[in-house]
Amino acid sequence: MATLLIAVIYAAFIGLGIPDSLFGPAWPAMYPEFGLDVSVAGYVTPCTVFFTIISSLFSARLIDRFGTARVTAVSTVMTAVALFGYSLSPNIFCIILFSIPLGLGGGAIDSGLNNYVALHYPTATMSFLHCFYGVGVSLSPYLMSLALAHLGGWRDGYRMAALVQLGIALIVVATVPIWKRVHHETRSGEQATVRTLSLPEIVRTRGVVLVWMIFIASCSLEYVCGAWGSTYLVHSKGMTPADAAGVTVFYYAGMALGRFLSGVLSSKLSCWRIIILGEGIVVCALFLLALPLSATLSSFALFLIGFGNGPVFPNLVHLTPENFGEDVSQSIMGTQMASAYAGIMLMPMLFGSLISRFSTDIFPGFLLIVYALAVVFTVLAMRCLRARRQ
Repeated sequence: MATLLIAVIYAAFIGLGIPDSLFGPAWPAMYPEFGLDVSVAGYVTPCTVFFTIISSLFSARLIDRFGTARVTAVSTVMTAVALFGYSLSPNIFCIILFSIPLGLGGGAIDSGLNNYVALHYPTATMSFLHCFYGVGVSLSPYLMSLALAHLGGWRDGYRMAALVQLGIALIVVATVPIWKRVHHETRSGEQATVRTLSLPEIVRTRGVVLVWMIFIASCSLEYVCGAWGSTYLVHSKGMTPADAAGVTVFYYAGMALGRFLSGVLSSKLSCWRIIILGEGIVVCALFLLALPLSATLSSFALFLIGFGNGPVFPNLVHLTPENFGEDVSQSIMGTQMASAYAGIMLMPMLFGSLISRFSTDIFPGFLLIVYALAVVFTVLAMRCLRARRQ
C-alpha cells in the first residue's frame, strides 16, 4: 500500500509540472495570434503565480481541515480544467481568467505534498519526487513542440497536456481512501503535535527569511530560463519557435536528471553539500551561456543550468522539518512555497520589462545576477541555521 501511495504522489508531481512549462514554449506562437507585444508574457505569468502564492499561504489551514489527499485531488482536477480553458481562450483576458484555478490548484499541491514527503520519507524520495516534477515540465514542452510543428498549433498542445492532466487527476481521486491508512502505518501512531503558525510568528523564526531568499533566487533562475529561454533562442540565436520549444524540453530534462542524481547521491552527501555542488555547476553554465557561441552550445548551457539548479529546490524543501521542527513544518512550508512563487511572479515580469527596453540579449547577464543572489543567501542561511541548531 505504501508503494502504491508514493507512486500516486509521484504521478501528482508530474501533474504539478505539466502546466509550469507550457506557457513559455507556446508564447512565441500565442502573442502574434492575439496581436500582443512579446513582452506581455512578463505580465501574464504573474496572474497565475499570484493565486499560487495565495493558495500556498493558506495551505496549512486547508490541509489541517481536509487532509493532504483531498486537497491534492481537488487541486489536480482544477488544473486539468484550467488547461482545457487555455486551449479554448479567444483572447488574453480568458487566459488570465483560467490562470486563477491553475494557480490555486498548483500552490496547494506543491505545499501539501512537499511537507508530506519531508515528514514521512527520506531525502532520496524527495529528490525523486522533484525528478518526476521534471518529467512533467519536460513532457509538456515536448507536447507543445509536436503541436506547433505537426498539428494545429499551441491550442492543440494545451489540449494534449490537459488530457494527460485529467488522467492523473482521476488516479489521485480514485486513491484518496488509501492515504489515511498509509499515513498511520508510516508514523506508527506516533504523530507529532502540529502547530499552525501565523505569518508574523513565522517571520520571527530564526533563519526563515534567509531560506525564503534562496527559494526566491533559485526559482527565479529556474522559471526565467523556462519561460524566456525559448524566446531568447528565437530572437537572439535565430531558432524557429518549434526548435526552441524542443530545447525547453532539453532544459527541463537536465533539471530532472539533476534531481535524479541528487537522490542517488543523498546517501553519501548531505542536502547542503548537494545544494553547493549544484550551484557550482550553474556558474559554469552561465559563463558558457554568456559567450557568443552557436545556438547549439547555448542550448547545452541551458541544459546545464537545469542540471545544476534542479537539486537545490528538493534538498532545501527536505531540510524544512530539520531546520525548523516537524510540528511547524507545514506552516513554514507554505510560506517557502509562497516565497518561491513570489520570485517566479516578479522576475519574469522584471525581465519582460527589461527586454522591451533593450533586447533578449540581456538574458545571460540577468541570470548571472540572480544566481549571485542565490549563492550569497545560501552562505548566510547555512551559517544562521548552524548557529540556531547549536
